[in-house]
Amino acid sequence: MSTATGGSDVQPAEYDNRDAFADELIALARENPRVVAVCNDSVGSSKLGGFKSEFPDRLINVGIAEQNLVGVGAGLANGGFVPFVSGAAPFLTGRALEQIKADLAYSQYPVVLCGMSPGMAYGELGPTHHSVEDLSWLRALPGLDVVVPADRLETRQALRIAAAADHPTFIRVGRFKVPDVTPEGARLERGHWTTLRDGDDAAVFAIGTMVSRTLRAAELLASEGIEVRVVNAAYVAPLDRAAIADAAASVNALVTVEEANISGGLGAGIAVEVAQSKRRLPMRILGVRDEFAPTGSNDNLLDYFGLTASAISTAVREALSDV
Repeated sequence: MSTATGGSDVQPAEYDNRDAFADELIALARENPRVVAVCNDSVGSSKLGGFKSEFPDRLINVGIAEQNLVGVGAGLANGGFVPFVSGAAPFLTGRALEQIKADLAYSQYPVVLCGMSPGMAYGELGPTHHSVEDLSWLRALPGLDVVVPADRLETRQALRIAAAADHPTFIRVGRFKVPDVTPEGARLERGHWTTLRDGDDAAVFAIGTMVSRTLRAAELLASEGIEVRVVNAAYVAPLDRAAIADAAASVNALVTVEEANISGGLGAGIAVEVAQSKRRLPMRILGVRDEFAPTGSNDNLLDYFGLTASAISTAVREALSDV
């Protein structure tokens, strides 16, 4: 677990992580002729236009056929290529779950699955286009890494780690704009999390779009004298069990925050670890609960499900009140 400090009074610029994905994929392809992209008629939404222009013979568009999409990726990996299989997260993971299980996780072909626009990024298009179940069902598959980068730097680093791996990886590539939160010089490591802010009262584990909101919540709580440890838990599988154990032993309450269904996601994984630890402590798990989202923009839906700096602050106070 690496450690850095965070927090600023200046409103930072925000970025679409798909742009970082597109740039890094091109950089990888220039370095390695075995890198190829596979998509499901999603050149635009996957930001693969630049890749297509530079490497027209290394982009395979299978059409709207997600099961074929994953199968083609597995075949390419078996043939010695490094396939980046890209598509909207709800369809890539929902329609092709059997292929992800059998062709990738079980067979251990090193395919990089790139779930674009995850969570509730598609907003008003509704639950059919939301990808909030992906972490739950993919975490259940042995042998599959699951990564949720928090910003541009982590997105780039996640692609490089996955490209060099000897096993499959799923990367959530966010569409909803977020600020950079990764400290200069910090390195993403498989199965290791980064502490962005220290604190001894409570620890909040957050991923993806929720990391910057959690940092803002920590600033709000600090003004009340509550010091919160903010952990960017980018690797949802494998979990950083050392970071969980350290927090369980050294703070008074835990909170997890994810733009995902709480059944089987990050919070559930951490709760299982904490339940088996020597010390019991209060915990709150924030995310999408047992309902489909109503119609609304991404911002409105995050507000609806309590995934805001204010709601995170409230969850921390409530957890600490149970001590």
